[in-house]
Amino acid sequence: MGLNIPIIPGFSLNFGDPLPDQKYPTAHLQKGFILLDEGVELTEEAVGFGVPVVKRGLQTIFPGDVSLTWQKEGTTWVVTAQFKLNLVEKITRGGNGNVGNGSFYALKDFLAEVIRRFPIFRRLLTNISSLLRHIFNWKTNYAAEGALTEVKVNYTIEAGTGKTMVDIDLSDLPADLTEVVVMNEQGAHAFDRYQDTSGNYFQGEEVGCWDEVEAEEAWFESSARRVAFGLSKVKGARLFRGRELIGSRLAWAGFGYSFPPSIQRFQYEFKIKRLA
Repeated sequence: MGLNIPIIPGFSLNFGDPLPDQKYPTAHLQKGFILLDEGVELTEEAVGFGVPVVKRGLQTIFPGDVSLTWQKEGTTWVVTAQFKLNLVEKITRGGNGNVGNGSFYALKDFLAEVIRRFPIFRRLLTNISSLLRHIFNWKTNYAAEGALTEVKVNYTIEAGTGKTMVDIDLSDLPADLTEVVVMNEQGAHAFDRYQDTSGNYFQGEEVGCWDEVEAEEAWFESSARRVAFGLSKVKGARLFRGRELIGSRLAWAGFGYSFPPSIQRFQYEFKIKRLA
């Protein structure tokens, strides 16, 4: 099923045959397109480009599997991914299985939302979370539970240009879902800078973990790899940026489009370019 497409000289997009770093819990999620630099994967803990996740209230449901087909005509690739969204985040307790208390997960999801929405509490709550994980030997896991739905995503890639058009069919989502988020992220070690067309420039922790982008276009850059990926605002959706780098647990940088499930079709373009 592996697919590798040259996107700009020296860089390619890979889908279906990644080389996951098993130290990250997200290695068990179904990722989207991951970026390779001369065959070296830059994704780390991130889920890649063009990955749909859905929310029911504060609970997030991730893809655990995909069916992939593709065709190529000249330099144009059309790739169709049928994502199965069926995984939710769980906490294991010292190798003794998942914590099963519903109130525990409701509180965890609430605090995660506080961290995203209120920057003033981020450092404190993140430090408390890390301390509790250490004391109780908590680890992140993903289990097949919650909503089971499928989302079809079409990617049109113009090889060599750095441009990929993403077209998402959301017409069959369950009625009880409350939000759709389309993730576009790569590794935090590689992508350490952010800038946008409003003149914002952030380095490292200055980026924040989930803040809204007001600019028309925004980019994450890799100072070491001299490459960047970016996208633009889309009518009807909110665009968020984030970057988290915490030990062997979190290492992602990128964007998420957030919009209501009433939007049954969503289209956007992500771009990859060399830095001077």
